[in-house]
Amino acid sequence: MNKLHPGSLTDVAGLAVGHHTRSDRPTGCSVVLCPQGVVCGVDQRGGAPGTRETDLLKSENTVERVHALLLTGGSAFGLDAAGGVMRWLDEHGHGIAVGPARVPIVPAAVLFDLWVGDARIRPGADDGYAACVAASTAAPAQGSVGAGAGATVGKLFGPERAMKGGIGSASVRLGAFTVAALVAVNAVGDVIGEDGQVLAGARSEAGGAPVRTRERLLAGEGPMQIMSGMATTIGVVATDALLSKAQANKLASLAHHGLSRAVDPITVHDGDTLFALATGGTGRSGDLSALGAMAAEAVARAIRNAVRAATAS
Repeated sequence: MNKLHPGSLTDVAGLAVGHHTRSDRPTGCSVVLCPQGVVCGVDQRGGAPGTRETDLLKSENTVERVHALLLTGGSAFGLDAAGGVMRWLDEHGHGIAVGPARVPIVPAAVLFDLWVGDARIRPGADDGYAACVAASTAAPAQGSVGAGAGATVGKLFGPERAMKGGIGSASVRLGAFTVAALVAVNAVGDVIGEDGQVLAGARSEAGGAPVRTRERLLAGEGPMQIMSGMATTIGVVATDALLSKAQANKLASLAHHGLSRAVDPITVHDGDTLFALATGGTGRSGDLSALGAMAAEAVARAIRNAVRAATAS
């Protein structure tokens, strides 16, 4: 089954998504704009994350709302793109009022995509700004664009045997509530379809069809030496339910179950990070268990959409 799952992050009213893809190397960044300020949480897992402004999202800390989220390629260098997002928000008067200024809050997460092309080329402030300019409430493009432009999956036996990853989106609606996801997929493991078959992952040594990485690993085939953080799946889940920051943090944690459904195996080399936004647009609090189940499903669907929409060029 190759049909894309329906829906996108922008099905949650009040959010806009913009991609910027570099033309000189497969890399880029993706921004989620919520300039009115939205409750945000985060759950980071994995060996070597690349993140910015995630400590302020801890439940015990004071800042509750963010004005944008950034997903970007370029490894830790790509965090510079957040400066461009801040500049765009500042120019438009968005941020927390602090004395004489308004300070935009822009948490960010990066993935490692320096395998392909000139590793000196990575997203910077101008790229982050361009993603904001491109932001729209329309369904965002999927596949090899934005933060997913240089993403790959199935790297356990070396990047030369990997396949294209990408960025994908999907949404789930139950009753009055919508939960949606936007995920950039750059995993060590394979992406697994609903039927359990490999959609994209490590290829055979001859470079043919994908093999089942987990089965090869359990059969005793040793993986290549990969430094922690050289692969990562990063993303955003969002809901129109009314949640506190502590509940948003829990929603981000529950959303990670979607990774284990769609990526196999999860490894210590993945620095996975998921943010959670709660716009409160319905004016109603939802059951967190149900919202968490919806978030995990949206994440799994978005991951599969990412590789299904990926292109070779």
